[in-house]
Amino acid sequence: MPRRQAVGWAFLLPLVAYLLLCYVYPLLTNIDLSIRDHTVRSFVHGGAPLIGWDNYAKVFADPAFGPALRNTVVFTVVSLVFQYVIGLALAVFFARGFRLSVTLRALLLVPWLLPLIVSASTWAWMFNSEAGVVNAALTFLGFGTVDWLTSPDWSLVAVTIANIWIGIPFNLVVLYSGLRNIPAELPEASSLDGASRWQAFWYVTFPLLRPISGITLLLGLVYTLKVFDIIWIMTRGGPSGSSTTLATWSYELGFGTMLPRFGPSAAVGNILIVLAVAAGLLYVRLQRHQETA
Repeated sequence: MPRRQAVGWAFLLPLVAYLLLCYVYPLLTNIDLSIRDHTVRSFVHGGAPLIGWDNYAKVFADPAFGPALRNTVVFTVVSLVFQYVIGLALAVFFARGFRLSVTLRALLLVPWLLPLIVSASTWAWMFNSEAGVVNAALTFLGFGTVDWLTSPDWSLVAVTIANIWIGIPFNLVVLYSGLRNIPAELPEASSLDGASRWQAFWYVTFPLLRPISGITLLLGLVYTLKVFDIIWIMTRGGPSGSSTTLATWSYELGFGTMLPRFGPSAAVGNILIVLAVAAGLLYVRLQRHQETA
């Protein structure tokens, strides 16, 4: 082997080892868990019998699967839409440039920088039915109080609002960088041609943001699908499963009860992985279609 090629492989070796250890091995282990009938003893000592796709059949037949899937879709779609729209609006606002814009952008990064346990605990306190600041504000405005965390009608709304707040800074940072890379001459030229500010944004700026928007939405989708901390800290998936998603359900099956069901828990985790991979493949297909169009 030539020396240059050997040096190249030597630089690649740490990356390959990292991918094998932190990605491939956990994925294969999770697949193995999902096709075996594990108990606590077999989980520790091994020897669980191979049962094939039975765990997946149990998951799909479980009455909790439908609501968990529906909650996951609603939680993910609503979070992505509001995070993107608000993040884009803020990015356009800060792209104009004004005094204190740098300071304000830095302050808006706080939700993204805080540990999730701190953010979720803060929102849980704010949504507290008796002493929360949200209900205090509603009472001051003349509205009735809402049982945000203890009502089946509002628990999913509460955790979704918290997740939107946490995800806005990421969209702001990425979309702001995309706006800064668009040549200023293009919107100015459209304005000289008679286009309004809204028309210049919608027909010139926004189409140029599509590549970065696609990446932003894809990363947001993958992150939101696996959100666990916020929901578990605020509602633990309750009440009565009203805010349970596939991520929290997977944890609850495996570690949330005295009788853990490791096989079905791993199966639910693999379903989440399939959903994320499907979204990635769809994004790649759309990008190729745009490039060839």
